[in-house]
Amino acid sequence: MPNHDTPLMQQWREAKAKDPSALLAFRVGDFYEFFNEDAEKAAPLLSLTLTARNNGNAAKTPLAGFPAKALPEYVRKLVQLGERVSICEQTETPAQALGSVVKREVVETITPGTVLDDALLDAGRSSFLVALVKGRGDSYGSAALELTTGELIGMRFPADDLEAELGKLEPAELLLPRSLSQEPSFAESFEAAPAPRTLREDWYFDPESCGEEVLRAYGLHSLDGLGVEPSEAAIITAVGALIRYVKEVKPTVGGHLRRLRVVRSGHTMLLDEMTRRNLEIVTPLRPGETDVTLLSVLDDTATPMGARLLRRWLLEPLLSLEEIDRRHDAVERLVSDRPGRKKLASELSGVGDLDRLAGKLSLGRGAPRDLAWLRDSLRSLPGVRDTVRSLRATALFEAGPSGADGAPPDTDAPPDTGRKRTAATDLLEAAADLDLVADALSLLDSALADRPPQSLAEGGVIREGWCPELDELRAARDGAQDFIASMERREREATGIPSLKMGYNRVFGYFIEVTRPKLDQVPEHYLRRQSLKAAERFVTPELKEWEEKVVDAELRMADLEAQAFAELRERMTSFVPRLRKSAARIGELDVLSSFASVAVSRRYVRPSMHEGYALEVRGSRHPVVEAMMPSGEFIPNDVVLDREKNVVLLTGPNMAGKSTVLRQIGLIQLLAQTGSFVPVTHARIPVADRIFTRVGASDNLSRGHSTFMVEMNETAAIINGAGVRSLILLDEIGRGTSTYDGVSIAWAVTEHIHDRIGAKTLFATHYHELTRLAERLRGVSNLKVLVKEVDENIVFLRKLAKGEADRSYGVQVARIAGLPTAVVNRAKALLTNFEGRDGTAVMLPEPTKQFQLSVFNADHPVVSELRSLNPDDLSPRQALELVYRLVRETMKHDE
Repeated sequence: MPNHDTPLMQQWREAKAKDPSALLAFRVGDFYEFFNEDAEKAAPLLSLTLTARNNGNAAKTPLAGFPAKALPEYVRKLVQLGERVSICEQTETPAQALGSVVKREVVETITPGTVLDDALLDAGRSSFLVALVKGRGDSYGSAALELTTGELIGMRFPADDLEAELGKLEPAELLLPRSLSQEPSFAESFEAAPAPRTLREDWYFDPESCGEEVLRAYGLHSLDGLGVEPSEAAIITAVGALIRYVKEVKPTVGGHLRRLRVVRSGHTMLLDEMTRRNLEIVTPLRPGETDVTLLSVLDDTATPMGARLLRRWLLEPLLSLEEIDRRHDAVERLVSDRPGRKKLASELSGVGDLDRLAGKLSLGRGAPRDLAWLRDSLRSLPGVRDTVRSLRATALFEAGPSGADGAPPDTDAPPDTGRKRTAATDLLEAAADLDLVADALSLLDSALADRPPQSLAEGGVIREGWCPELDELRAARDGAQDFIASMERREREATGIPSLKMGYNRVFGYFIEVTRPKLDQVPEHYLRRQSLKAAERFVTPELKEWEEKVVDAELRMADLEAQAFAELRERMTSFVPRLRKSAARIGELDVLSSFASVAVSRRYVRPSMHEGYALEVRGSRHPVVEAMMPSGEFIPNDVVLDREKNVVLLTGPNMAGKSTVLRQIGLIQLLAQTGSFVPVTHARIPVADRIFTRVGASDNLSRGHSTFMVEMNETAAIINGAGVRSLILLDEIGRGTSTYDGVSIAWAVTEHIHDRIGAKTLFATHYHELTRLAERLRGVSNLKVLVKEVDENIVFLRKLAKGEADRSYGVQVARIAGLPTAVVNRAKALLTNFEGRDGTAVMLPEPTKQFQLSVFNADHPVVSELRSLNPDDLSPRQALELVYRLVRETMKHDE
């Protein structure tokens, strides 16, 4: 079949074939156009008008376009939606094309993980491109590249940790083998990841060729020096695939990579998707409510590096008591010196994004104003270093009388933690040796103009005195006004035309203008250049010759300035490693300063951390809820979980604050291990290996899972993942099924946590039958949320007390929620009737001979099976199937 495409559409098809999965923004004059399937996809995404035109085929071609100047805005929208965008530019002018179609070529492909433009990036969030491959046994190898900074991380982890390990990186884009993406186990384990996925064939991840890519990228002859163990070979494969992919879309990026940093498990806590979601650490449960996250409360950072690092610290709580104490030491020292703390924050505010600016230099992409911003940032470093050196190591306040600025006094003695802090381990002491990169600053001061334009084409980028030849040309240009004024005087005298004047425009250049009444006095050597209604414009051989010299000088100036700027930028690349180290130190200082600022303004105190078991918090508050309330209105509560009472059953009506208590204990544990002070009056907190939460209920229709199935999946994951050093927070179990089923499962789960796991657990429930466990299991205790009845209404006191709630007050809460009076009255009557029949909904099981409470009778046939099982050997799916079967068989037995 003959090809009837126009030459332009032939160009489009050739460009599109280079990356069929990308939307191709095709430059046509002053517009970018999308054609065919790209137009049909992009138009609704960008709210563009979808039209069609004849491009040589019988059928019209769909198209949608936008003005060229709006390219950054539209690309940003597409990338935020997870799309890939290829930019096809015109590489010659119509005049150069000599009547044929202008040449075009794809100059860049932008994907969510390879964005370099500041306008498309979030300054407060890293943008990781992550490659993932299968490793030895049941494991994965991964590599994560932050292209804007060159940071490269390698990891190997068990398959069970896939979602949690990648979740802490928050990938902007995932690069996967096509076969891996099709494995059901992979799809299920990482379903919650919102990252766009780029698929490549399996040959793309060939270990041998990927290893060669790594060798070439780093200029090595052997991989032995990269610090990767033989069992971690999948890391090298992932790194090689990642490098190969980046070269496709950013060919100049090879030398930009930093040294591979291999991160092994055990240094930071894994936070699964349930915990990150339920605690709203960096992402709100409801999209758009960004001010309700823990990050929003703690972020008092002054620099982009600090903002990104704070986010990472919150997603990677520490497991080392020594490292936690180092951060707490630094925060304590900052809190204890109010003037120094405020001065440090002020000095930090003058530091720009050193890390990404260094990345631009490494990539050869820095614009004049980028270098100016870098220079201004370097000028702020001496103030930062001097302030850190002057900080006095005085004591931390405990909650008490407020100081003059509304914060607690900074001179109160800190609680005795029983440790001896040494300056050698203090993060601030290390920061006192901050590299100022003074030689880079000296170079920029000498070469760069005080206020350079954004674009090099505008001129005025290089400082006077840096390039003598450029200075001479500038002097000649600056003398142009004198020449024009002098020539104007001479021509007026020579022609006798006092109204003669000289001027300039971009179309016709320099000219002599004479009004029409004086045209008869124009000399013969004047050459007409332009006719106007009231005047004529001329040139003379002298003016034309002088203009050519000026134009040549302007062109030469532009070339010289471009050359000088390129040389300056090249010289600056030698400082990139030092700039990156200083940027890392600044980011760390900024986060610690933010912690200290929040600690003072919100009256947080330093927790006493230990490697034991007991958790004790006095006067605890929810950091986010408290921040959204008027000062002093949040009701604090005490919670103790120790070896004697490690499981607390929490009862009380809906809306009383049970979920808030659970979340605030989880957030306090996380904050303490992040290095922050915590919202309490006193705290002794052990280092937890994991935090597990199951709060709220939702279905998963995409996988055909009901609310109850989701609840059971989450509970199974907790039961199979928790250990004795874990913190478990459960907000009801069994609500999605019948009352008997629900109580049975909740009962069995509580027994299992108490008998087998031994983890510290807070379990909020409406099953009042469970509270009897406190009488039968030694490690179980009851707390209730107090309410006060006023007439037929209830007042929520938000205060915890020992004991169990005697009622759920569901009907009263329904009235508060606004249910019609008739419905509320009918519910009240029905409740009275039900309670009058037997007073309780569920019969309580009898204890076994071993004084272990069992949901089932002692002679039930599955008891022997249960005793023979080891829960630690069960997969989540097996555990879930077992629970379902036990419930069914129990109900059959009861019948």
